[in-house]
Amino acid sequence: MNKPLRHVSLVLAVLFLLLFGSSTYFQAIRTHELSADSRNARAIYNEYGRARGPIVVDGEAVATSTQVNDNYGYQRSYDPARTYSSVTGYYSVVYGFSGIEAAMQKELSGDADALFYQRVRDLISGRPARGATVELTIDPAMQKAAVDSLDGRKGAVVALDPETGAVLALVSSPTFNPNDLAGHDTTKVAENWKRLQEDPDRPLRNRAISGNLYPAGSTFKLLVAASALQDGGYTKDSVVPGPGSYRLPNSNSTMTNFSGGDRTACGPNNESSLQAAMQQSCNTSFAMLGVKLGEDKLAATLKDYGFGQEQYIPMKVAPSHIATDMDDAQLAMTSIGQYETRVTPMQMAMVAASFANDGVVMEPQVVKGVRTSSLTQVSTMTPKRMSQPLSASNAAQMREMMQATVEDGTGGAARIDGLEVGGKTGTAEWERGKKAHSWFVGYASDGEKKVAIAVIVEEGGYGSRVAAPIARDVMKARYER
Repeated sequence: MNKPLRHVSLVLAVLFLLLFGSSTYFQAIRTHELSADSRNARAIYNEYGRARGPIVVDGEAVATSTQVNDNYGYQRSYDPARTYSSVTGYYSVVYGFSGIEAAMQKELSGDADALFYQRVRDLISGRPARGATVELTIDPAMQKAAVDSLDGRKGAVVALDPETGAVLALVSSPTFNPNDLAGHDTTKVAENWKRLQEDPDRPLRNRAISGNLYPAGSTFKLLVAASALQDGGYTKDSVVPGPGSYRLPNSNSTMTNFSGGDRTACGPNNESSLQAAMQQSCNTSFAMLGVKLGEDKLAATLKDYGFGQEQYIPMKVAPSHIATDMDDAQLAMTSIGQYETRVTPMQMAMVAASFANDGVVMEPQVVKGVRTSSLTQVSTMTPKRMSQPLSASNAAQMREMMQATVEDGTGGAARIDGLEVGGKTGTAEWERGKKAHSWFVGYASDGEKKVAIAVIVEEGGYGSRVAAPIARDVMKARYER
């Protein structure tokens, strides 16, 4: 064989090996990943012709598939669509899927390994293939109350059962109508998609668990207090400084309480108990406390709460975080929920839940169970303990401070007659010249049932005026049956 022919043969051999390798990589190694990718419309095309399983809340289907006389075979529909869109997401032949439709794709489509025997039985019996039923943990009364109370304002509500981690409400507002993306008229669906993408309020962004994370504002003081109790040797009665103004270490900037000046000092002689500082949300007290504790102790507490870690409920929850390697001025600002502090409402609901559950953080879960089309139980939710950042006694002290904040502090608008309610308001500055975000983080208990909650209203202003009443309405719905 002459030299040019050998070169051509070698090049062809290399190209063949590259083609073989790439085909093997995508068709064997990455096949499951690509099939599950929400952008892969082919996965949806392959499913039409069989009924996708329903998504169920409290025994009622909120997402169903109905047989239709067109090329697709089945039409996905949602009702009440806007109430549950933050959880169900959408299922579109053009744009893929999101929310539970994506996270539970294999179960809903009938392709999950646990449904193998059902597929075999259907094949043998000649019955049409059907996906599994996915049951959610959502409390319909609380979900509706959250949607109604937000009333279209940009923000989010997350409510949890502190003892099990069950997600009782999850709303990102403004909501959207997933039916707009589920249609079979692809031209119309494309128009709806364009409208949703161009909407400045970003209705497709799930503010409860992802999207742009928020500064925590004064709700972050709960975590500073928890760190002080657990690792700093403090109690709720420990005396902490609270001057009306505080010059940040090694800085020309000054922090104040509300209006500024010594007139707003927390307590006589510029000091108060930790509980009193919490009740009145004293910035200087918690800034100085955070600096005294140090970044390492605070970061250790946050790690126990899941900061910096991805979570799945089963939808992906973006990690909350603070800055690292901070100087004392930055740490002071972080300690009142500013600087680079960024959190999800889900994360802050988990924080509140730990105080109501004797210091134990449970993994949040939104899927209650999975059943086959013949109602055979395939899986059921098992409460999973994630961590215990606080001892039971320190969690009890946190509850006392939070109750005092609601009974005789900034959180009064969250008070509910006949229930133990504790909480913390927050007014989170985020951009110069813009109105602050409004926060409330807290819990309620009747001695048997408990609920933990986080509410944020973008540019809502004072948490005591806007977020706290929303939290009250949503928590109250848990007990009105």
